[in-house]
Amino acid sequence: MAGAAEGLLLIDKPSGVTSHDVVDMCRRVYGERSIGHLGTLDPFATGLLVLLFGKATRLATFIAADPKVYDATVQFGSETDTDDGTGAPTRTGPVPSADAIRAALPAFTGEIEQVPPAYSAKHVAGQGGRAYAAARRGHPPDLPASRVMVYRWDIRAVHDRVAEFTVTCGTGTYIRALARDLGRAVGSAAHLTALRRTRVGTFDIGDSHTLPEIAASASPPPIRHLRVVADDA
Repeated sequence: MAGAAEGLLLIDKPSGVTSHDVVDMCRRVYGERSIGHLGTLDPFATGLLVLLFGKATRLATFIAADPKVYDATVQFGSETDTDDGTGAPTRTGPVPSADAIRAALPAFTGEIEQVPPAYSAKHVAGQGGRAYAAARRGHPPDLPASRVMVYRWDIRAVHDRVAEFTVTCGTGTYIRALARDLGRAVGSAAHLTALRRTRVGTFDIGDSHTLPEIAASASPPPIRHLRVVADDA
């Protein structure tokens, strides 16, 4: 598609591709180099990726602050070095009761201190790179805690070793870290096995487009236009 594109596009990212892969594909399809997204999804995660095109990227700071909603599956009994199912087990623990899990959730609601996963895109001071790069070299960094906001947890199911939650949180919150810390809080060990983002602010997964829909169509889905208002102050 020739010509510059400007506005917003909602993508349902599949598992196995990076957020950057999605951006690169849309650059080719829509002919726009300036594309940003509102919050990275890990390669194993699926769901809503909000892309901003052209001058609309100026709105990223404002929209990114909106609450995000995730469907998360947590497995208890083992912790991994990545805090998700892609990593190697590092410790084990007994499987907690459903009552113990429910009782622990208030401590992880509201503004909390959270240490990001070692395998994350956090910049590492003095090491000139991302945390995951150091971790892959066998030197996982000692990352400082950050303050994040968790608005609510909704328990969808608890069965055997697995609990399914819907988590509403603020920007910068790592659901993998919530799973890890919840496991430790109930005297167990835990990691995230599935993650799907369903909402970012007013944007819903039900309004998104799939990658095959974009790639295979002779006429890709239209970009939703946004009005960018200049700040004269």
